[in-house]
Amino acid sequence: MKVVIQRCKKASVAVDGNIVGEISQGLMVLVGVTHEDTEKDAKYLAEKVVGLRIFEDEHGKMNFSVKDTGGAILSVSQFTLYSDCRKGKRPNFMAAAKPDIAEGLYDFFNHELESKGIQVETGRFGEMMDVSFTNWGPVTLIIDSRADA
Repeated sequence: MKVVIQRCKKASVAVDGNIVGEISQGLMVLVGVTHEDTEKDAKYLAEKVVGLRIFEDEHGKMNFSVKDTGGAILSVSQFTLYSDCRKGKRPNFMAAAKPDIAEGLYDFFNHELESKGIQVETGRFGEMMDVSFTNWGPVTLIIDSRADA
């Protein structure tokens, strides 16, 4: 699994013009799933995301996690994180897991985040979504469960 984490001041996701998930301060997390991913990958990433110390303390040093600050997470499925753009001009998405596998792991990941005491809002898996957020910093990190394990 792969996540793109963006520290945000606010974030929302809409489907057909209706907001389906919205947070104030916290993390905007884009989540991609590939064929070999398991619940172990989802657990690892949930633990990592919740524990990342990327919010500043009173001295401007990144010392606090989203949990420490009472922030929330907006989690959005993003199969395009597993695109291959090496050949031609059109991305290849063969490395992205099929929807029936990806949706289950995406849901499991979100439940793992919630089990750690974090408010989690989500988009809608497989839908065309409009995502809006204010990146705070900006701070953007990419974590791949396979590269980090």
